[in-house]
Amino acid sequence: MASKASLLLSFLLLFSTCLAHHQQQQQKQQQLPQNQCQIGRIDALEPYDRIQAEAGVTEFWNADEQQFQCAGVDFLRHRIQPGGLLLPSYVNAPLLSFIEKGRGVHGVILPGCPETYEYSQEQQFSGQSERRGQKFEGLEDRHQKVRNLNQGDVVAIPAGTAHWIYNDGETELVAVVFFDTQNSANQLDQNHRRFFLAGNPQGQSEQQQGQRQPRRQQGQSQQEQPYRNAGNIFNGFDVEFLAEAFNVDRETAEKLQGQRDQRGHIVNVEQDLQIIRPPQTRQQQEREQQGGRQGGRSNGFEETICSLKLSENIDNPTHADFVNPQAGRISNLNSFKFPVLRQLQLSAERGELHPNAIQAPHWTLNAHSLVYITDGTLRIQIVNNAGESVFDDELREGQVVVIPQNFAVIKRAGQQGSRWISFKTNDNAMIANLAGRVSAIRSMPVDVVANAYQLSRNDAQKLKFSQQESLLLSPSSYSRSQGRASA
Repeated sequence: MASKASLLLSFLLLFSTCLAHHQQQQQKQQQLPQNQCQIGRIDALEPYDRIQAEAGVTEFWNADEQQFQCAGVDFLRHRIQPGGLLLPSYVNAPLLSFIEKGRGVHGVILPGCPETYEYSQEQQFSGQSERRGQKFEGLEDRHQKVRNLNQGDVVAIPAGTAHWIYNDGETELVAVVFFDTQNSANQLDQNHRRFFLAGNPQGQSEQQQGQRQPRRQQGQSQQEQPYRNAGNIFNGFDVEFLAEAFNVDRETAEKLQGQRDQRGHIVNVEQDLQIIRPPQTRQQQEREQQGGRQGGRSNGFEETICSLKLSENIDNPTHADFVNPQAGRISNLNSFKFPVLRQLQLSAERGELHPNAIQAPHWTLNAHSLVYITDGTLRIQIVNNAGESVFDDELREGQVVVIPQNFAVIKRAGQQGSRWISFKTNDNAMIANLAGRVSAIRSMPVDVVANAYQLSRNDAQKLKFSQQESLLLSPSSYSRSQGRASA
């Protein structure tokens, strides 16, 4: 009798737990905007606002756009001048950053991890000062690991993790940043919120001429001005509390608040930034890249939180997953290659198409995709579940478009070819092709194809087997002749 009572009690406990979980899920779904993905038209997007700082500028896309709201994402672009430092900050959502141009150094502050980079009193700094042979006697420092950034790197930053970037090159550093604001790691609202640890990150708005004004929606005013009229987090604390917490004098505590700092969120470093980092030779780079390729076979013990690999280069042609010498190549960066993406639930794709080449029509099974054009032009057509074309246009360099989950898409490069980077809201995003050697149509029996499309068996066989290429399709004689005619 006692065992039956115990079993009944366990069942009731399990039932109440499941019911509570179900109610929480319903409440969460009710908080999300309704019908955001019933999109009748998608537009190519450019930055609608920018904030100028002392040593660079940040350009913002309008997160109130319906396609951004559907995917639950946000997007911006940093342009950091040589010697510029993007001040330390953290964000309420996980992010992926792609280094479009330039080089630099970045630091990611992982809570609880030791400061493993340190130097003694007469040790040289790395960087430009090392080449000049300077020494800084009487100074000591230790800090967490810093990492080199190069063109083509994808950087992964978990939600709430403080980070900074310094441009130590001789040219502008351009970094585009993708935020997954609907990620489960973000327990605030769907707005991208940046919390600065330093400075007074304000700037004047330079609204783009000729661009439409952002659409205001209830509860989304914060999204329109993420850096404007914002101080750093120390500004909200009492000065006396700060002085006592850091064991410093009042003047230093006031400087923490940055109220008199007019430099903005990207500041100029007057002298070389003195940081500790080992020199990076070509052999070391190759070893790191090889280690990244082996990362997907990790058994969970090789990589701890404090030694987590947070950047991976996606531009290396030898890492391509799909290659057609006549059409182009595509490289996927997922959690099998880059383990930290499993925690972020994000992935990236680097694509390159030769002039007039096509990426076969397909859909993404389990992710939204944001496409950013880095070179050339790319004609894209997107079709929704009603069989309606919601986008049919040519994207230029610097433009963005969102492809919602399961929407069918086809891409064709312009006369100069095209390159793009796609960010996806799943750590192992999967696509299904509609045409080509490995596709949905080819996988069906001939009679199914014939009856579905009202074709003869012979025509159904031609439809299935005529295209011998798979994902990347080389330009046909017709498209080449059309290209020459337009030229």
